[in-house]
Amino acid sequence: MVGRMRIISEQELGNRLGSLSERLPRVVVTGNWASPKRALEILDANLERYRVFMLGCRHPISDRPAVRFETPFVGAGMRRSSALDYIPMRLSLVPRLFAISRQPDVVIIHTSVPRDGKVSLGIEVNVLPAALEVARARGALVVAQINPRMPYTFGEGEIPTDMVDVAIEVEQALDTTEGHSSDGRKEQIGEYIAQLVPDGATLQLGIGAIPDATLGRLVHRRGLRIWSEMISDGVLALERAGALDQEHQIVTSFIGGSEELYEWADANPRLRMFRTETTNDPAMIAINPMMISINAAVQIDLFAQANASYVGGRIFSGFGGQTDFIVGALHSAGGQAVIGLPSWHDKSKTSTVVPLLEMPATSFQHSVVVTDQGCAHVFGRSQHDQARLLIEEAAAPQARDELWDAAERLGLADSKSGTKPSDAL
Repeated sequence: MVGRMRIISEQELGNRLGSLSERLPRVVVTGNWASPKRALEILDANLERYRVFMLGCRHPISDRPAVRFETPFVGAGMRRSSALDYIPMRLSLVPRLFAISRQPDVVIIHTSVPRDGKVSLGIEVNVLPAALEVARARGALVVAQINPRMPYTFGEGEIPTDMVDVAIEVEQALDTTEGHSSDGRKEQIGEYIAQLVPDGATLQLGIGAIPDATLGRLVHRRGLRIWSEMISDGVLALERAGALDQEHQIVTSFIGGSEELYEWADANPRLRMFRTETTNDPAMIAINPMMISINAAVQIDLFAQANASYVGGRIFSGFGGQTDFIVGALHSAGGQAVIGLPSWHDKSKTSTVVPLLEMPATSFQHSVVVTDQGCAHVFGRSQHDQARLLIEEAAAPQARDELWDAAERLGLADSKSGTKPSDAL
C-alpha cells in the first residue's frame, strides 16, 4: 500500500467494477495515446451496462448495445459507432461538465509508477484532473492502471496517491504515431506557414502532415516558445536544433508521438504538463507574445468559416482546442490564427474552398488561411475582400470560376473582376 491507494489483482478490480449499483454508470477514462487498454478490457468483461467518457478514443472499446460513448472530441475508436453521443464543446470548457451534467461514477487513469507519494498522468493530463477532483468530492471510484512505461511528467498531472482508491499493475506499450504521409501540396503549405513564424514566436500546433511540414522548416529559427494543447515529435526536433527558448518551459496538456518522444518526456524538467483549463484558457494563451496558432480544416467557405469537425455529413472530430487558440492568438501581441488545408481534395475531386459550408462551422475569424496556392490574409478585411482573397490566394485554379459565380450569388462580389470597389483596400 502506498498512501491511500491499494494495489489489487485484476480479478478483484473486475469484482469492484461489476458491483457498481448505478443503472448506467459513467466511466471517465484516459484517452488519446494513453488509453488504459487492460483496465478497459476488465471493465467491459465485468459490467454489462456503462457509459464511457473519453477524449480521442483511438481503439474500439465495446460493440455491445448496452455500452454508450460520450465525448466532445471523437477518435477513430468511436467515430463510426451508433452508440456515440457527441457533445459539441470547446475543450477549455469540458472540465465544467464533470461538476454540472456529466458527473463521473468511476474514473480510470493510466499512470506512471509512484514516486514520492505521487503518480503522474504522463502523456495525457487534459481534462482528467477535473474529473478526479469531482470523483473524490462525490465518493466515486478512482482506478489507476500503473504502467512502468508511462513517463513521469511534471506539472498538474502529478496526482497524490491518496486520490486513487485501487490500482492494477500492467506493463503496456503506449500508442505511438510514427510520422505522417505527406505530399508536395502539404509540404508547400508547411513552407507558407513557416514564413509567418518569426524568431521569438510562441507556437501551438496539432498533429498531422501539415504541422510536421511546418515544424520541419522552423529548425533554424531561434527563441521559439511552445504553449500548445498537444505536442508531437516536431517539437522534439526544434528542441534538439536549438530553436526553442531555453529560458521558457515547454507547455502542453497531452503528447502523442514516438517512443523516443516519450523517453524524452520522462522526468524532463523542460516539460510542463498542465490541465486543459490552463493550456486552453484564451486569456492565458493571449499572454504569450506573438502567439501563432496553427490548425487544420476540412473546408473553408467564402465567409471564412472553417469546418474541421465533419466529413461526409458525419462527425469526425470536434472543436478540440481550435476555437480556444484562435481567440487567444488573436488577442496576443503580434499573434496570428492560421488555418491550413490543401486547396483540392483529390479523392472527391472537389475544392476545399466552398461557397458556403453545408456542415456546422468549427471556427471563424482566423487571421490567415493557407493552402498550397498561397496565403489569404483575411483578418480585418470586409466580407467582400475576404471572399476575393480566398478565391485568388487560397482556392485551386480549377475552382475559381465557380467560386466567383457563387460569390456573386451570395452578394460577395459584383463580377469576376473582383469585390465591390468601396470595399477594396
